[in-house]
Amino acid sequence: MELPLRNACTTIAIVGGTGSGKTTLAHALAEHFGEHCAVIDHDSYYRDLSHLKPAERAAINFDHPDSLENSLLVDHLHRLRAGRTIDKPKYCFATHSRLPEREWVAPKPVVVVEGILLMALPELRNAFDLRVFVDVPDDVRALRRLRRDVSERGRTIDSVCAQWMQTVRPMHERFVAPAKRRADLVVSGQEPTRDAVLRVLAQLSALEPAAKAAEQA
Repeated sequence: MELPLRNACTTIAIVGGTGSGKTTLAHALAEHFGEHCAVIDHDSYYRDLSHLKPAERAAINFDHPDSLENSLLVDHLHRLRAGRTIDKPKYCFATHSRLPEREWVAPKPVVVVEGILLMALPELRNAFDLRVFVDVPDDVRALRRLRRDVSERGRTIDSVCAQWMQTVRPMHERFVAPAKRRADLVVSGQEPTRDAVLRVLAQLSALEPAAKAAEQA
């Protein structure tokens, strides 16, 4: 298997609105690279809200960058680049709190990170070698989000719809949609996943000559 870029760790951000298919693409890339790849979800870095009452936790705007401990993710990416293992937090969406156990992630030649807000802040955006935006129409994303939150996260239809209108949609327009213009590659979340994977691999191959030229300069 031919790995992208040089021997150093290559970091790939998979960005897009909620329900766009980021996780599907991230895991498809992991399957392609096999043992040479690690996958990290930005959602694991939500701040621990266990000190708040349940009603206060539910009122938090989870679609704003401040709801995540982004500095910790940046530090973890630097550690992986340096060949060091990280202890990634685990998050419980039912209680809006971090679990006591951590997940050890070993450094790999390819590190794929997926999340809606990975390009919202310069320090986080600049931590990646390749930034991929997964584009899907809003109505499709809304239906996917509704199905996921009801079936997987124990939410009610009314609560999902209320959150969509109050925070998800406005925060998408403010922080997520602009990432499409800053992305190195835009893929459709409705095209076959294999096609999207091939496009990402082609973009990685295009980065290699530029990286080698920079090293020789």
